[in-house]
Amino acid sequence: MPSPPPSSLSHSSLPYINPTRRDSPGASLFSHRSRVAPPRPDAPGERPVLRKRCFGVRAGTGVVGDRGVEEGAGDTRRREKCMVLRVGLVCGGPSAERGISLNSARSVLDHIQGDDLHVSCYYIDSNLNAYAISSAQLYSNTPADFDFKLESLAQGFETLSDFAEHLAGSVDIVFPVIHGRFGEDGGIQELLEKSNVPFVGTRSDECRKAFDKYNASLELYRQGFVTVPNFLVQGTELDESELTEWFVRNQLDTNLGKVVVKPTKAGSSIGVTVAYGVADSLKKANELISEGVDDSVLVEIFLEGGSEFTAIVLDLGSAFDCLPVVLLPTEVELQFHGSADVDKKDAIFNYRRKYLPTQQVAYHTPPRFPLDVIKSIRDGASTLFQRLGLLDFARIDGWFLPPSAPISSSENNFGKTESGTVIFTDINLISGMEQTSFLFQQASKVGFSHANILRTIIQHACLRFPSVASYNNVPSPLPKPRTSRLPQLTEVFPKRQDARKVYVIFGGDTSERQVSLMSGTNVWLNLQAFDDIEVTPCLLAPTNSYSSKTASDNKETGVSSRTVWSLPYSLVLRHTTEEVLDACIEATEPTRAALTSQLRNQVMDELMEGFKQHNWFTGFDLSDERPVKLTLKQWVKLAKEVQATVFIAGSFLYHDLLASDYLNSYVVLLRLASSGVARVLYSFNLVSIVHGGIGEDGTLQSLLEAEGVPYTGPGIMASKTCMDKVATSVALDHELTAKLQCETLCIKPARDGCSTGVARLCCPEDLAVYVKALDGCLLRIPPNSLSKAHGMIEMPSPPPELLIFEPFIETDEMIFSSKSTNDNARGIFWKGQSRWVEITVGVLGKRGSMYSLTPSVTVKESGDILSLEENFISLKGGTGVNLTPPPVSIISNEALARCKQRIELIANTLELEGFSRIDAFVNVDSGEVLIIEVNTVPGMTPSTVLIHQALAEQPPMYPHRFFRTLLDLASERSM
Repeated sequence: MPSPPPSSLSHSSLPYINPTRRDSPGASLFSHRSRVAPPRPDAPGERPVLRKRCFGVRAGTGVVGDRGVEEGAGDTRRREKCMVLRVGLVCGGPSAERGISLNSARSVLDHIQGDDLHVSCYYIDSNLNAYAISSAQLYSNTPADFDFKLESLAQGFETLSDFAEHLAGSVDIVFPVIHGRFGEDGGIQELLEKSNVPFVGTRSDECRKAFDKYNASLELYRQGFVTVPNFLVQGTELDESELTEWFVRNQLDTNLGKVVVKPTKAGSSIGVTVAYGVADSLKKANELISEGVDDSVLVEIFLEGGSEFTAIVLDLGSAFDCLPVVLLPTEVELQFHGSADVDKKDAIFNYRRKYLPTQQVAYHTPPRFPLDVIKSIRDGASTLFQRLGLLDFARIDGWFLPPSAPISSSENNFGKTESGTVIFTDINLISGMEQTSFLFQQASKVGFSHANILRTIIQHACLRFPSVASYNNVPSPLPKPRTSRLPQLTEVFPKRQDARKVYVIFGGDTSERQVSLMSGTNVWLNLQAFDDIEVTPCLLAPTNSYSSKTASDNKETGVSSRTVWSLPYSLVLRHTTEEVLDACIEATEPTRAALTSQLRNQVMDELMEGFKQHNWFTGFDLSDERPVKLTLKQWVKLAKEVQATVFIAGSFLYHDLLASDYLNSYVVLLRLASSGVARVLYSFNLVSIVHGGIGEDGTLQSLLEAEGVPYTGPGIMASKTCMDKVATSVALDHELTAKLQCETLCIKPARDGCSTGVARLCCPEDLAVYVKALDGCLLRIPPNSLSKAHGMIEMPSPPPELLIFEPFIETDEMIFSSKSTNDNARGIFWKGQSRWVEITVGVLGKRGSMYSLTPSVTVKESGDILSLEENFISLKGGTGVNLTPPPVSIISNEALARCKQRIELIANTLELEGFSRIDAFVNVDSGEVLIIEVNTVPGMTPSTVLIHQALAEQPPMYPHRFFRTLLDLASERSM
């Protein structure tokens, strides 16, 4: 067993570990760019056909190449002959939205690949230092992870001027995806202008005017728009009397008047909070200033009774002649569902609601506003875009206020309608470009795929610069149409009879259903890269009923009757499964569907009119589809009929695990433990009824196998074994700490995901807090509610009927340091006293010959257990550094090799196949493995640790190749 927990360690007492990767460090990421990267030499399947896209290539020079091979002389000649456009993708920046910028850059990179566009990736850190980075680094799981590896994997520039000079000679046009400061305030634009580097987006002077919320509001007022009354707070000398006069002038109670406090020069949701009265407003304004969020703050009237909206504007003009077309706006609806941790009166569309999966917000595209209001939004946003001198694209946010809403009278009339008032509040010059962002939601509603809208923006920007305008002279072939390809659908495009059908299924009822949605969306989008397959996204609809039947017949009947929705492109782009389901129901409601179709056609007509002057635009690539509703049984039979392969992207719904299943899985794990391959954590069962997800416990696999439908991941028995965490334990009936022989326990749901509801308990009071959260059906336990510091703990919903208590294995504390006190190098400090570290590792291959990827060690900046967000949501508030592989200073090459051998034995003993993820503790000296759990349907989000491990292979497997490998393993298993 592991040694006793080490004593408390100070930062200075821990030895420094250089983060440089073992053997062939980060340099390999710059020199190996092959698209085809099978996990082993004998990997199955022929090389699939990658889609050839307009504006997109993978060959490059130096460190800036993406996913092709490095460019030689012959490649240079071919590039000149084929008119390859070299795009510099610049991300990062000093703002609090840096993580979103990294997500946006990764999304853009994923979707502009093809045969005539080459992407070079660059990063600006929080201190405005510039780096050339490999595209692989964009798949880091958190900003801390990204920064930690920066010095060992990136090429730095001495000054920003050197960086601009490099861009001038290395790229044709720059696509900035820096959100907030230095990205939208004119900083990066001015740098590029001084070096005559073409770039996408608005010029520096216009950026400065539009980005500052106070100056923008003044300009809006001068242009005749209705604006929100506001007050500017600057510096630390706060004048309470002037703010009091402003409250009185706007008929607000000086003690309780409700206002919004927000920075003037930050993202549209950074630092935004609600305040009451003058004193509270000044206090919160001072906090924002003293914390360095901004040096000036706006106090605005809270718009009671209003509805928030956002609208993407696309510029179709020639050169500097602006011709804005506003896409279908999106209504932002805040929802509460009786959540105990949300104060409805203080709810605003903040950072968490904008970027993290939450049931507290829903989106409606088009908005559910009267037609005159929608027209006013589109007309106003178009006028605003033009008068402010914006270019290429932007996102404009605002509010619709009904006539009854209290708003100060104004002589300005732009925005007033019979149905209410439209007010524009925020101008986003570089809109977020994550996979499910507003840009892609609204673009997909009017016929643009991710790739098509991004290339359209780049191509339009080229018109302004003579050096790259010639790239638009010859139109490129339209990307393959993305349609769902179900027989019931009326399609605009002809079907491809030779393409293999793939159904990606996600969703369901477990607490990790949002992770399943993110995973399924990511898999679906990445598989779009291949011309020889047609990929249909499918939602297993969530439900509020959770069966407790134990009879096998009843169980199978209930599962088979569950609803599956085949989704059109635009409906997948949501943050939660509940939102996707609501969008499906809304899309099939006749009146709503007719209105959407009418507005869609109107916008598409305007777009086509604007595109008439551009010969490079060859059309839209998404048809106007509606979702199709099926039972799970019908869906499986349809998959059989069209000979589809099913990619399972999540564990789905709660039902009983039969006693026979439990016994069988228990026997397998006993055999595993007794064989000496690995040890299994000794656990205590709290309750005796087990529930779990059908995607991960063998139920869905049973339905598919009965119809002969191939699917990804392990088979029925292996899935049941690995999903049931209780099967790793022996039931006990005495006190927990006495029997488990430890002072600290780990509590987790018996049959849920790897992070949901997992907490460290150090005393009876901790257990009481945990039980109270379950009893109150809380969605999360706030940070530091337990005796030892921790982050947010996402709780399972509904509460589990069985919990597991395990010994909390004390591993030596690893501390992430952004700077070493000795040599200014980023590093990990680790004492290595207990000699045990926690790892996670992916395995893939055929049954009996599973192959272990390189394990990863995840280092947290604080706390003990990675939260659900930290594990999966990636760059959206999580923390931690993934070391893949672990440095030799932590585990030797020999021990790592023995660890991988044991992992492969574990996988083969459990009869895994396809792919899975194994979490374990490993002894850094012997390579001995102590199993924590096996995930047969691991998270496949854009920066999951499995992607890091695939990229560590030689040559690297990028996401599209990795997912295709898993798909081919499934297809070959059925042959």
